[in-house]
Amino acid sequence: MSIDIGKHVIDVPVFLAPMSGVTDLPFRRLAVGQGAAMETSEMLASREAVLLTGASKKRMARTDDNTVLAVQLAGHNPAVMAEAAALCVDSGADIIDINFGCPAKKVVGKLCGSALMRNELQAARILEAVVGAVDVPVTLKMRTGWDDDDRNAPRLARIAEESGIRLVTVHGRTREQRYTGRADWAFIRTVKEAVSIPVVANGDIVSLEDIDASLALSGADGVMIGRGAYGRPWFIRQAMHFVATGQRLPDPSATEQRNIVQSHFVEMLSHHGTRRGIRNFRKHVAWYSSGMPNSAEFRQHVYTLDAADQIQKAIDSFYGAAADRMAA
Repeated sequence: MSIDIGKHVIDVPVFLAPMSGVTDLPFRRLAVGQGAAMETSEMLASREAVLLTGASKKRMARTDDNTVLAVQLAGHNPAVMAEAAALCVDSGADIIDINFGCPAKKVVGKLCGSALMRNELQAARILEAVVGAVDVPVTLKMRTGWDDDDRNAPRLARIAEESGIRLVTVHGRTREQRYTGRADWAFIRTVKEAVSIPVVANGDIVSLEDIDASLALSGADGVMIGRGAYGRPWFIRQAMHFVATGQRLPDPSATEQRNIVQSHFVEMLSHHGTRRGIRNFRKHVAWYSSGMPNSAEFRQHVYTLDAADQIQKAIDSFYGAAADRMAA
């Protein structure tokens, strides 16, 4: 099972979703360390990409020379999107991914993201402009539609294919659902049947059973994992191994998890600076420790700390106690 994306063949089609505020360079580096062959940047506004700000350069940074780097762009103006895509390729992007799926109010309010599913003519202009501006593959991420009355993903996927898009990822919810309800993997099959390019299923894939079910119901060529990787970047490795072999890998030991958490924290400090790194890492602490004994107390304690060495000691203590419990 592999996916051909133009110049790039992904042998095990398990992808980490681009998630604003989550899949920054440190998190993507963890995913690559777990075996991911492709990484996608956080969503980048096309106008920001054109300006090549320090923030935009950080967002499109590559973790490893051996990975395939996709940069995801959002925007409404075809000319600006095309210019941004060309600049991203000049900066090292191997793939340009276009976002027609973000449901955030501030994005939709600018007629970007999933708002473009309501304007197929403008969507087509953007797709054609970006494809024509770069010599690398262009992919698309979208939802099933705007709402239950207009689930036009199959039609938009055909437009995308005719425009030269090489792969489509479908989150199995409408924009109006945001992240409520359940992803409709079965509906993704209608997208798969509408096009000949690869289709990737996304939404609510948080277990190995979900991978089996989503592929069976959707007929998709691969899966994209989003919130299922919160606090467990090792799920990417487990998912890839499962897709490749059908076998299940155990979760890392408490000691191995501690090492991953500590490594992630150090990377966050290096990438964002101490103050912002600590602030941004707090949500990861909550996700990493979720469901573990005494996790609430651990999180509350970490939230009160402002010194990196104190946080590292707290992590060591928490996971050391978890390792002791497992050994008892």
